Amino acid sequence: MPSAIQVRNLAKMYRIYPSPAARLLEMFSLNRRAAHSEFWALDGIDFDVERGKVYGVIGPNGSGKSTLLELVTGTLEPSRGRVITRGRIAALLSLGAGFNPEFTGRENVFLNGEIMGLPRTEIERNFPAIERFAEIGEFMNRPVKTYSTGMYLRLAFSAAIHVEPDILVVDEVLAVGDAIFVNRCIQKFEEMRQRGVTVLLVTHDLALVKLLCDRAMLLYRGRSLAEGDPNDVVNRYNGLILERQEAFTEASSDLKAPDLTAKDLQPVPYSYRHGDQQVVVAKLEVFNGDGRRARIIHSGENMRVQVVVYCREPHSRPVVGMMIRTRIGMEVYGTNTELQAARIGPLQAGDFCEVDFEFPCNLTPQEYTLTVATQSPDGTSHDWLDDALSIQVIDTQRAAGVANLGARVKWRKIAADSVTA
Repeated sequence: MPSAIQVRNLAKMYRIYPSPAARLLEMFSLNRRAAHSEFWALDGIDFDVERGKVYGVIGPNGSGKSTLLELVTGTLEPSRGRVITRGRIAALLSLGAGFNPEFTGRENVFLNGEIMGLPRTEIERNFPAIERFAEIGEFMNRPVKTYSTGMYLRLAFSAAIHVEPDILVVDEVLAVGDAIFVNRCIQKFEEMRQRGVTVLLVTHDLALVKLLCDRAMLLYRGRSLAEGDPNDVVNRYNGLILERQEAFTEASSDLKAPDLTAKDLQPVPYSYRHGDQQVVVAKLEVFNGDGRRARIIHSGENMRVQVVVYCREPHSRPVVGMMIRTRIGMEVYGTNTELQAARIGPLQAGDFCEVDFEFPCNLTPQEYTLTVATQSPDGTSHDWLDDALSIQVIDTQRAAGVANLGARVKWRKIAADSVTA
């Protein structure tokens, strides 16, 4: 079956003129002398999104994410390459796009549906569901210019998902929604995935990428730095953020992006590591309460995380840390040798050091990931491995949340006259 979205060698170039006069000078120049510089918002983008899959696009501001979505939806023409889409597209590229501020919410829903080519009878049939999902009450009959940003979002998203699209394109609009509405949207994404709707999602919410997406891509300066498994792509993004922050700290001036070489444009390995590699993680193991290597831990039993590090250069006081996260990226528990007053060092080049973190596994049954890292006390990163391995916590009892507090429950009947107001 052909992919719902196919992007091949996609590029978008803008001409940048120093002034309006320069544009005119170039236009009427007899020798066709160029008066502009070229800015490539996107260059050489390739990816496929299969039907019924959710594809995430992440990256710093100015990376070309919104430009990519505009090219996919056809609101921009590419300078090079091509985009092939199969099916009806519904897009949320900006809040209120396509809405007439003077029209009521109801009128804009019908306008949006007609733009999508839906017959009025179908819009009328879907309108109760749109109204129920948007949940803006009496404002549905008021001009949208009186809406808050959150109301715009609710109505725009509800209208887009209820036109029964084959492809839904969403550009960072969930960032302004409240927690209840965002959770409702996530459930809707899951429903759409089960119905075979393809979703192309731009977001800065990395946990959302891990939760929803089947594949993801990291854009940086208009180019794809990583494409593949969402966990690996998010890890690569975390590494890029660290590199940029270190460049900022060293320069003590405007943020400067790191120089990227050809190797940076290759697909990331399963777990991307970043840091200056002065002290590296050489081995990582998890042991259960019986002292055996394990990837399955019973809730409540003792577990031990063992990290072996190797010094490539002498270090007076390396710090070793660990972090447990849920499979969607929520941080559950993290600590390091400094916080635990277990200072390491000094170590010489070539030394190995074994660090054990032992604690009761008071977690509820589900899958968790382990992140481990080495650094200096001043925060300089040496080696960082996001989601280096996974563990499964099991139990005979179910519980909500992530912490198993081991509650004890007692009950007894009491007389009615012993209940006080």
